Amino acid sequence: MSVISEDNVRGGSLFKDISADDEDWQPTEIESLCMNCYQNGTTRLLLTKIPFFKEVIVSSFSCNKCAWSNTEIQSAGRIQEQGVCYTLRVKSKQDLNREVVKADSATTRIPELDFEIPPYTQKGSLSTIEGLLDRAVAGLEQDQVARRAADPEVADKIEEFVQKLKKLKEVEDEFTLVIEDPSGNSFVENPVAPQKDEALAVTRFKRTAQQDMQLGLRADDDLEEEPAGNDLETMRNEVLAFSTNCPECNAPAATNMKLVQIPHFKEVIIMATNCDVCGHRTNEVKSGGATEALGTKITLHITDASDMTRDVLKSETCSIEIPEVEFEVGMGALSGKFTTLEGLLTDIKDLTVSKNPFICGDSGIVDRVRKLSEFGEKLDKIMAAEMDAHIILDDPAGNSYLQNVYAPDPDPEMTIEKYTRTYEQNEDLGLNDMKTEGYHDENGTAKST
Repeated sequence: MSVISEDNVRGGSLFKDISADDEDWQPTEIESLCMNCYQNGTTRLLLTKIPFFKEVIVSSFSCNKCAWSNTEIQSAGRIQEQGVCYTLRVKSKQDLNREVVKADSATTRIPELDFEIPPYTQKGSLSTIEGLLDRAVAGLEQDQVARRAADPEVADKIEEFVQKLKKLKEVEDEFTLVIEDPSGNSFVENPVAPQKDEALAVTRFKRTAQQDMQLGLRADDDLEEEPAGNDLETMRNEVLAFSTNCPECNAPAATNMKLVQIPHFKEVIIMATNCDVCGHRTNEVKSGGATEALGTKITLHITDASDMTRDVLKSETCSIEIPEVEFEVGMGALSGKFTTLEGLLTDIKDLTVSKNPFICGDSGIVDRVRKLSEFGEKLDKIMAAEMDAHIILDDPAGNSYLQNVYAPDPDPEMTIEKYTRTYEQNEDLGLNDMKTEGYHDENGTAKST
């Protein structure tokens, strides 16, 4: 751990040098105190982007006096609306090279060894799967000398467990790595992007009140749920505005919210944020109703450039698939959107190609850059109707919509399939443990809690 003095920060150059407004970010060096020998060392800070993820601040400290060093990572963005859980099936030594961003609020588990690293017991780190294992081994071995002198039996058990952790790096047998982060700021690399990673499952979840308190989003004594507004007529007739921060530059901005009726569908809540500082614009859609009894799978065969003007409502729970380009993205990746089909495909291209900082310059891996460039060209052909393609919207909550331009008659190029959700899909939506019965006694009076 290093200590950065307040005087080194007050000048303002620290944040200026690592500002996201700079085209070429350079590391910023500041003098800081080594917590190993208590002499002055150097801390280097760099604001950078993780592909298909977000901006982070990497902090690296080194001491020339005692040669001690350490690296930490902090999110440069805000806490996300939902938590995230990555479940990776490690099948080969190549999987050990996957890059991992582990926030300090994340819990790391290896179920096969019944091993868990609780949140806030380690600083955030930018590493690999192998690096996480090495860090866990180093932590367990740190006090083994003193432990062996005080309690040899416990030391032997820890040594036995350490050998099991080290053996995982040989990948003689498959094992599972789970990283669960309520802040939503952890990340595990998908090396085959933009294709779906069969070994990696990504799920998003709503934080509990206790997790909100741990993240500082709720007071320790505030355990009651926030009251929900019930004046729907006001929402239908007015545009509500509330203060927020721009997700791009973090400057104060305003978010407008309105309840809108989608023709031949249902009511949704549209939220739009405009930033006067950097010009960033974003919109997000939330379902205005309940989760449907059945899931919905919409398949459109794109046959003409006019299909790009179709309205699309993609909820947070909707996944997208384009079989012809072997592309699939899970729910939550693009958040909720109300846009056109062209706008949705443009957002997909921006996510995977246009705004990917590792596709240009010396940092790009040649094979990956080529694959992503070809993928972007295929998307352009689809948007120009020069390539035969299907787009599939699969929403287990049933809250997504694709415009039928022949309405109220059936659309010959579009199929809508209703299906019964699996147990796993209900689990992702939080429906398996939801209780909706038994809240009244036999006289119809609500039971007290």
